[in-house]
Amino acid sequence: MKNNLSIKKTSNFFLIFICAVCGLVSCKSNEKNQVVKKPNILFVMSDDHTSQAIGAYGSRLAKLNPTPTIDALATEGVVMTNASCQNAICTPSRASIMTGQSSAVNGCPTLAEHLPKDKQYLALEMKKAGYQTAVIGKWHLHELPETFDYYKVLPGQGAYFNPVFYDIDGKESIKWRKYTIEKGSRMKGHSSDCIADSALEWFQEKRNPNEPFFLKLHFKAPHDLFDYAPRYETYLADVDIPEPANMRDRKKNGSIATRGYNNELEQYIGTSIGKRNPRRNYTNSGAWSKKLDFSKSDAEIHGDAYQGYMKAYLRCVKGVDDNLKRVIDYLKENDLYDNTVIIYTGDQGFYLGEHDYMDKRWAYEESMKMPFIVRYPKTIKPGEIDAIVENIDYAPTMLDFAGVATPNYMHGKSFKSILETGKESENSKKAAYYHYWMHMASHDNPGHIAIRTKQYKLIQFYGTKMNEDKPQTPPGWEFYDLKNDPSEDNNIYDNPVYKTVISDFKKQLKQLRKEYGEDNPKFPFNKVIDEYWDYDDAAKQKAIKISHEYLKTVQSNIYVNNPEKKNRKH
Repeated sequence: MKNNLSIKKTSNFFLIFICAVCGLVSCKSNEKNQVVKKPNILFVMSDDHTSQAIGAYGSRLAKLNPTPTIDALATEGVVMTNASCQNAICTPSRASIMTGQSSAVNGCPTLAEHLPKDKQYLALEMKKAGYQTAVIGKWHLHELPETFDYYKVLPGQGAYFNPVFYDIDGKESIKWRKYTIEKGSRMKGHSSDCIADSALEWFQEKRNPNEPFFLKLHFKAPHDLFDYAPRYETYLADVDIPEPANMRDRKKNGSIATRGYNNELEQYIGTSIGKRNPRRNYTNSGAWSKKLDFSKSDAEIHGDAYQGYMKAYLRCVKGVDDNLKRVIDYLKENDLYDNTVIIYTGDQGFYLGEHDYMDKRWAYEESMKMPFIVRYPKTIKPGEIDAIVENIDYAPTMLDFAGVATPNYMHGKSFKSILETGKESENSKKAAYYHYWMHMASHDNPGHIAIRTKQYKLIQFYGTKMNEDKPQTPPGWEFYDLKNDPSEDNNIYDNPVYKTVISDFKKQLKQLRKEYGEDNPKFPFNKVIDEYWDYDDAAKQKAIKISHEYLKTVQSNIYVNNPEKKNRKH
């Protein structure tokens, strides 16, 4: 009895001691006004969702109100107006977000490369910081996201309807297209619904409430070819979607590199909405193309194709917004909303008819710029910020919110302080870099590099494939004054007024290429970049010759494979 009493007294002593220590720690925290609990982080990314299709960005489509949920986040948070990607295509952009590195260094410059487990840095660093990590939806980095505590991701692009998933908890072996999924699961319905369902299931059944969470929630929609859920069939059915002012009149956008000498390559560079590009356009692809009346004039068919694809695109956007609302509602109902850093973005921009282009890939504004909206009321006040940030900066910024310093191996910089103060510092970025590597692949875009500031943009089209050192399409330069020409309708590279500015921009572009490992001699195209850097009269004459040669080549290929097109009016 005496021994038991002694043990009891000793236990009470330790209990009092522990409580006292905890009280002291709590007092210190209160004295310093520290928030001990780390914020949750929800990173939402939709494939090909461009800022023009988000009401908060005030485009010609804003009055259609396609994104009320995302707009509500914007009203309560920060809208970044100068966020951009370094390579406007799915896999490269996603790899830069995961690594904080340029395409030249992370090893994913095209759609074909894999991001191995040891390079999935963002998830690795978040786990070190004590976060429960998960990724759900479109991954598209070709290796399983095994660095996450939980994953349920689409194989490749995935299916719009009845999708299958690589699922860490999957029980089924599935063969889908070229993919063999050892641990898989199947769902019925539209992918946006299924991805939101999977996120809610993770919150309800798999999230550890004792740890902060980092969830990457990635919607497949509104990726081409915009297969929307049937319930949206009547959405915008009777609405005439406004056309961009430069869709039918491309004005003075472009150069010999994108239009050929005297516009001789206009039909063959850059896929189109109307019939301009005979190989691929929205009059011969997409469900809406089957309903077009080809007895109409080309101008009328152009307009009808635009209406068809835009309505399909915005119906996909509506599905994303509605499903995001379901996730947001769950956060609100479970007291998670205000302690979660919510980020909404796309994996790059996207063309909605501007300059008669489809898809992305270009260094022009509609493609290079990304939507980026952040809500976290504990430290971020609502507003609009025009600081220049890049997708390589997203990982450092999210890590900063998690209390992690930017690792030395990342190129990107945190812009958390800009989000919280609304102010840039002397060290804030003054320019964004761009490089599209997939020369003339899929959408007929030449390889090119660019630098963008708040006022100007300089682009060099070098026109060759990644592993070649001779141009296939004509090299050329373009320069735009974004303050006076935000639609990039007037290439002023040859205007002598800007000679000094362009010279300075070339120096800055060269410096950025060095910083990001892009000037490495292992890349053969750098020989072409250097050869056409100064772009004197001799270089221009060579470009003209290349333009003529490419015209012969592409016409020969088209007519050999499709002889009926030889006499067809395009």
